[in-house]
Order: sequence, then C-alpha cells, then structure tokens
Amino acid sequence: MGESALPEVVSEEAWQAEIDRLRVREKELTRELDALNAERRRLPMMRIEKKYTFAGEAGDVSLLDLFEGRRQLIVYHFMYGPDDDAGCPGCSWVTDAMSHPAHFHARDTSFVLISRAPLEKLLAYRARMGWDLPWYSSYDSDFNYDVNATNDHGENHMVSVFLKRGDDIFRTYYTEHRGVEHLGSHWTYLDLTPSGRQEPWEVSPTGWPKRDMHWTRRHDEYET
Repeated sequence: MGESALPEVVSEEAWQAEIDRLRVREKELTRELDALNAERRRLPMMRIEKKYTFAGEAGDVSLLDLFEGRRQLIVYHFMYGPDDDAGCPGCSWVTDAMSHPAHFHARDTSFVLISRAPLEKLLAYRARMGWDLPWYSSYDSDFNYDVNATNDHGENHMVSVFLKRGDDIFRTYYTEHRGVEHLGSHWTYLDLTPSGRQEPWEVSPTGWPKRDMHWTRRHDEYET
C-alpha cells in the first residue's frame, strides 16, 4: 500500500467519532442477522428417504451414524473429487478455520466433512494439512449428487444441516458459494483490516492493494 493510499491520520477524538458512527451501522446489521437466523430456524424441513453409506476410518457407516447420537449434524461438502490430486484450496482455507468439535458437541451437534474422493486420499490429505476432523467418503453412494455437492459442473462447496428425530433424518438447510463464507473466519478477520480481503470486487480507496480472486493457497503452499 503506497503512502498516498493510507487512511487519513486524525486526532483521537475525531477517530473515536468515526468509530462510533460506524458502530451504529454494525449494530443494525447484527440485529438484522439475528432476525435472519431466527427465520432460518423456522424453515420447514425435508425428510431423507434414501439410505446412504459412507466410508470412514472405522468402516462403512450410515448417515444416521454420522450424528454419533447427537440431535443435529452439520456437513461440510469439501470439494475433493475421485480424480483430484489434492483437496480444493478454498475448501482447505475454510477447514483451517473450523473450531474444535467439542464446542459443537456441547450443543448436541456433530460436524463432519464429506467428499467423493476415496477414503485413502482424504485421510492422506488430512494428515498433510494437520487436521483431525472426521472425514468421510461418499464415493460409493449417490449422496453427493442428491444434495448437489456434485453435479454436471463437477464438485460444489456447500454446507448442509440435518436434524434427526428417532431414526428419521431431515435436511433443514443448506447454502453454497459465498453463503459458506461464515465458516471461513479468515475472511472475517481480514474484513476488519484497512486492506480488507484485497480482492478485485471489494470497494476500496484508489491505491488499496488488490489480488487475483484465486489468491488463496493451501497453508503449506504460500511463498515465504
């Protein structure tokens, strides 16, 4: 960032006044997000009729098994196809930011990754990335196709939410594309900085740094 692009330097009083002005808009957005979340909780749900089998470290498991006895299940559909040599860099960015599963378990919720690549590929890549989240392969089932995590265009990054009642399973919500950003807290942190995400679509003052949209890398591939 060149000197001409740096933010204006002002007194503490003037700086605090601008923070206070922005805080009003931030609080308005927080309340709007609260209302949107409440609306999401009131959505109807769809029963899952088909039986699916996934390959896991302990053998084949069902969709019901993925709940591990808990009431809710969050699935991150990680883009890793059978012919891919490595997991998607963007999905890897998101997975790097995922919190400890104990926080989900305390709210009666399980969290897993599912991809179409064979299990041996998933586990090898997980070891490379240093993750320990549960990861399952849907290679031998229609699951990815049925939820649109795989389609005619290839793999699709998504998150799905499921609820169980007895042995009945319901899909309550899903989102894709930028709707998944909430899982990747790196973006949230960068949004707090003067330079932001540094992506071309962002509205920033002239001279602010910009990078190619595909600037994200796997965490072991960035140049020093």
